[in-house]
Amino acid sequence: QVQLVESGGGLAQPGGSLRLSCAASGFTLGGYAVGWFRQAPGKEREGVSCISSSRGSSTIYTNSVKGRFTISRDNAKNTVYLQMNSLKPEDTAVYYCARYISSCRGAYDYWGQGTQVTVSS
Repeated sequence: QVQLVESGGGLAQPGGSLRLSCAASGFTLGGYAVGWFRQAPGKEREGVSCISSSRGSSTIYTNSVKGRFTISRDNAKNTVYLQMNSLKPEDTAVYYCARYISSCRGAYDYWGQGTQVTVSS
């Protein structure tokens, strides 16, 4: 059974950091591209970042997080991470990870349940 489980969310102050984890089970994460998405209240879901499969390991970031967020993977732990630094209140959202069927430019098929990130003083 394919599962993605996010963790690591919580409350952070502006300028602070959090590291989100996306733990996979039921498949080998290294063979797939994995993306992070977020959805704030009243807003549409947006793509935050994506890392390609281990064959390429290229990364993509939306402009608003470039230079602040870093996506990475640990294939031994079957986990993808999103390191979030210099957090801003506008980063507040539920963050989800998803598995892409082929590449970061394609469709995705499995989602996690999400983890809440709140940035506030």
